[in-house]
Amino acid sequence: MTLWCWTTQIPVKQAQSLTKLSEVSVRHWYEEFRHHLPQDQEVLDHLVQLDEAYFGGKSGRALLLGKQVGSRKLAYQLLPHTNVCREHAWWFVQTYVKPQTQLNTDGASIYHKIEDWWPVYHYRDIHKKWEFTNTSEIEGTFGNLRTFIRRMYHHVTVDKLEDLTMEFCFRFTHPEIFENPRYYLEKSLFIVPTR
Repeated sequence: MTLWCWTTQIPVKQAQSLTKLSEVSVRHWYEEFRHHLPQDQEVLDHLVQLDEAYFGGKSGRALLLGKQVGSRKLAYQLLPHTNVCREHAWWFVQTYVKPQTQLNTDGASIYHKIEDWWPVYHYRDIHKKWEFTNTSEIEGTFGNLRTFIRRMYHHVTVDKLEDLTMEFCFRFTHPEIFENPRYYLEKSLFIVPTR
């Protein structure tokens, strides 16, 4: 029942009522299920939107998130601080964005002349000028991430942020695995070799 609750995104408090388990137990099992998701980071191409967001205040974390437009492909990088600089953006683009891709970002200085560091076609939305056309999908994806965390887990601490971000990205990219508990088990269980 707990696995069914997790795969169908039943919030922790409601899962407690359904399973008659404590909040600590439900959170423990949700974490166990999350840790058995296959490791999966997408390489994005064609048309990509990239943005950053901040969680947890000054002592929190920064999250770089990229989305391939018109698809369900996501890639992310969580930094252990909130001081995002050009090197972080460059590393993300070099690692998760194929060359010759159109890259859309906001007007943040960390993306300035990014096309000189990696062969992409760079377009910028200046949010101060109310330009949001080229970054609308990634802005919406950040909204979906925050809603997912609030709805399912009610809150997140900075030490759990990476796990929940990974879960969100995996759910977003591979929704078919969460259609029922059996699909999840087929993708997450592996035979352990014996002697």
